[in-house]
Amino acid sequence: MTLQLGDTVPNFTQDSSEGEINFYDWAGDSWVVLFSHPADYTPVCTTELGEVSRRKPEFEARNVKVIALSVDDAESHKGWICDINETQNTTVNYPILADVDKKVSDLYGMIHPNANASLTVRSVFVIDPQKKLRLTITYPPATGRNFDEIIRVIDALQLTDNYQVATPVNWKDGDDCVVVPSIPTEEAKQKFPKGVTEVKPYLRMTPQPNK
Repeated sequence: MTLQLGDTVPNFTQDSSEGEINFYDWAGDSWVVLFSHPADYTPVCTTELGEVSRRKPEFEARNVKVIALSVDDAESHKGWICDINETQNTTVNYPILADVDKKVSDLYGMIHPNANASLTVRSVFVIDPQKKLRLTITYPPATGRNFDEIIRVIDALQLTDNYQVATPVNWKDGDDCVVVPSIPTEEAKQKFPKGVTEVKPYLRMTPQPNK
């Protein structure tokens, strides 16, 4: 199955380090970051899981739940969590799905046969409260994920869902935004009282509306 942006992601029930999880029920009305790992006791992923633990309050402030996945079983996950907590000086405080039968991996297209037919690739899925897929990023095994970027994209998605703006290159929270092309300039000036700068008729900037 190939999931594309805007698709409703499939529900599943699967074991985890925190017991059985029905994904839709667990997600509730939150955004979700689901991120997969090739296997337990892998070095790059150990650093990533520690980083997500430390930054969980940042995700919670954005109404985002985080959940990891690996194809090993829940008991293996619990042992790995002890290593993560020790080496990364943190406490893993979110579930790791135990996808032993690769049910979730197959549903979400996490197996890339030309990379490795038996292991999940290192994917990130950002899912909104309507269970729509809003972002996918897939990393090669040797490159650690950038969670600054994942949080930045969540900020951009939540901003652009609520205001008629887009975010320009290298945007970060607090920067100026692009007025979407569908709004005429005179209307934009009324809609965005902080001001509209017309660089070109198709390129108009405005201060971030919710700051």
